[in-house]
Amino acid sequence: MRSTFKQLYYINRSKVKTDGTTAVFCRITIDGKSSVLATGLYCNPDDFNSKKGEIKDVKQNGKLLKFRERIEQIYEQTLLKQKAVSSELLKNTIVGINSVPNTLLQGGAEELERLKNRSVEIKSRSTYRQSVLLHECLKQYIQSLNKEDFPFFDISEQFGLSYKTFLLKDLNCSTDKMNKCFCWLNRLIYIAVDREIIPTNPLEDIPYEKKKPPKLHHISRGELKQLMETPMEDPKLELARRMFVFSSLSGLAYVDLRNLHPHHIGKNAEGRLYIRQCRGKTKVEAFIPLHPIAGRILSLYNTDDDTKPVFPLPIRDIMWHEIHAVGNALNFRENLSHHLSRHTFGTLLLSEGIPIESIAKMMGHANISSTQIYAKVTDKKISDDMDKLMKRREKENRQ
Repeated sequence: MRSTFKQLYYINRSKVKTDGTTAVFCRITIDGKSSVLATGLYCNPDDFNSKKGEIKDVKQNGKLLKFRERIEQIYEQTLLKQKAVSSELLKNTIVGINSVPNTLLQGGAEELERLKNRSVEIKSRSTYRQSVLLHECLKQYIQSLNKEDFPFFDISEQFGLSYKTFLLKDLNCSTDKMNKCFCWLNRLIYIAVDREIIPTNPLEDIPYEKKKPPKLHHISRGELKQLMETPMEDPKLELARRMFVFSSLSGLAYVDLRNLHPHHIGKNAEGRLYIRQCRGKTKVEAFIPLHPIAGRILSLYNTDDDTKPVFPLPIRDIMWHEIHAVGNALNFRENLSHHLSRHTFGTLLLSEGIPIESIAKMMGHANISSTQIYAKVTDKKISDDMDKLMKRREKENRQ
């Protein structure tokens, strides 16, 4: 006798993501027994017709129709092969074919692919690159358990606590890196919760470790002057040197430097060059009056053709090696990175007495608390310098 087979599509209106969308689910019922699986589709709750099980968006609804047809085909094929089909058997078959991840490493691989595609859209690979490293730590932990992968429904609080111990003792991670690894694990679990693969996050009560105050590195005024006065023979190293100097005088992050176009550059009434650009990271507009040296560097590149960026820059990963090589050539105590130039910009401005509100505007900070970190750096330096002065005076008095 042929089974009674039904499909019902629905959404959970109480679970809406930050982007305003919610997941679309399919409930399969065979002979009165049901199983639920994620379709992998998302829509605005107002765009979903619960009675018809349809999405108003034509493109998304087309995908939903294909999903529905695919389930029908799998049901018919399974029935022909097995002679009898249960909702759970059909679900397991569909999950295998539709490849909705139900294990940690599979889920992480899918999320990494999404971040990789996103990095192309925003022209910044930093988040993707870091996530690859964090996922590798999770992979090492699962391998230490003599497993190839770990199902979401087997994750317990003990799993999370043991992972933290593994990160600290076996991988010798810093507190900051351990928190980032644990954040990646939570991210994958919450994606699984959102897809209703598991009902809740079993790790949500495990706290993160208290972070140490951030240590911002920067180069000194003397080192910046040395960098300005030492051109490089190699064209790639010279480009890296110029970009480090330019960002030390403008505070532009590398993604913003790559996205800088002639229309971002202007002149005020006095003929002073400035840059007005929304930051790629925070979407906050930065307004930066340019230092004359930064203006001279700008004049060496494209300031007319708005179809091309101002600077001919490679991806950040490539430039990192060039900037690092420049620092080695000059025997700097700090390993140079492009972000170091941004820290240098903020620290030097504060040491010159520029108001913190003005620096926040120039650096495009979404919150002034981000800028206040630089104030702590300069305060500590002033305190250290005063301590050195007092010790020198005491030594002189004893003599």
